[in-house]
Amino acid sequence: MKDLIIRNCNLGKNEKTNILIKNGIIEDINENIPQIGCSELDAENYFVTSPFIDSHFHMDATLSYGLPRVNKSGTLLEGIQLWGELKPSLTKESIKNRARKLCEWSIARGTLSIRSHVDVSGDNLLAVDALLEIKDEMKDYIDLQLVAFPQDGLLRSDCLNNLIKSLDMGVDVIGGIPHYERTMDDGSESIKILCELAEKRGLLVDMHCDESDDPNSRHIETLTYHTNRLKMHGRVAGSHLTSMHSMDNYYFSKLIGLMIEAEMNVVPNPLINITIQGKHDNYPKRRGMTRVPEQIKAGLNVAFGHDCVMDPWYPLGSHDMLEVAHMALHIAHMTGINEMITCFDAVTTSAAKVLHLDKYGLKKGSYGDIVILQCKDKIEALRLKPNRLYVIKKGNIISSTNPTDYKLNIEGNSEYTNLIF
Repeated sequence: MKDLIIRNCNLGKNEKTNILIKNGIIEDINENIPQIGCSELDAENYFVTSPFIDSHFHMDATLSYGLPRVNKSGTLLEGIQLWGELKPSLTKESIKNRARKLCEWSIARGTLSIRSHVDVSGDNLLAVDALLEIKDEMKDYIDLQLVAFPQDGLLRSDCLNNLIKSLDMGVDVIGGIPHYERTMDDGSESIKILCELAEKRGLLVDMHCDESDDPNSRHIETLTYHTNRLKMHGRVAGSHLTSMHSMDNYYFSKLIGLMIEAEMNVVPNPLINITIQGKHDNYPKRRGMTRVPEQIKAGLNVAFGHDCVMDPWYPLGSHDMLEVAHMALHIAHMTGINEMITCFDAVTTSAAKVLHLDKYGLKKGSYGDIVILQCKDKIEALRLKPNRLYVIKKGNIISSTNPTDYKLNIEGNSEYTNLIF
């Protein structure tokens, strides 16, 4: 932890301010911070924000694209099949090497908190062991929150004991995948078992839920029921919820009330939802992402996840959460000013609520975790997905790069420009 003054910070309000970080904590945000003999950094009136947060990721599978082969259909089910084919050849070192590389990309992109699901279906819990080590090794640079995830179905693969063991090893959150159980009844039973386990242990829940185009896949209804029954309000997240895109408006109007009652967090994954869903459609072809504008209007907390980077499900990505938010606003038709700002918040402040992060944000008493972007405000950040000029963790600069300027030659004259408007 380091003392640092960042001067000429633009917080998106067209006004300059300064930020003082002492012992890794933001001590003051003020126009008139005197010199105190510590290091200083000039933000040059570029936009300053809290770090980006990925609310949903799979770090054990990341950067495994093409192993053992490519997902030709691009479907969720073939991706799960491919992951099953790859698992027998995995080593702890290979998982760690890929995870560390992804963490390096994340830091460069200003993403300093990640909730990663980790597969607990296999008896050796190899991925759990690997990611717990990465979590510890990278703790000074990036915060990892791990979710015990029964990829092959809790009941379908009979892995409850493995999941409990992973929690004993230090995994933070309980996950599930009810729509991948053999029957709807088994899916509902898995939710009951997992929520009761979370309530007993005082843990958060993050459930893959209804990741399909089937309007009759309604496990989110069951999840809200058990959240209310067990009084776990605000501690549960429903991830994906893509079936809502196909539900009729009457049923959705009932469901949204149940979600509000449960204080459910919602975590869509725009890049993968628009890619995987609608695969069985001809035309019209469904977009697949859950009903984000309606959920936000109803008062639910919505945060976006990247989900995948170059793995059996998704061939692209560099773990840029601005790319995720940029895609989301297009899919959801959220191009109004306040709507775009909300999309930026879905990868920052709203995501911090999902992860229950302590001391997050640009305010006194929060950790001195800051990203300086080559732009002027949130909307321009979404438009440009600009350079992360400085990434700061508890007062320490952990990544930096130069501003991008373009040298033009027009009518024999040289001049420089950038894309800031």
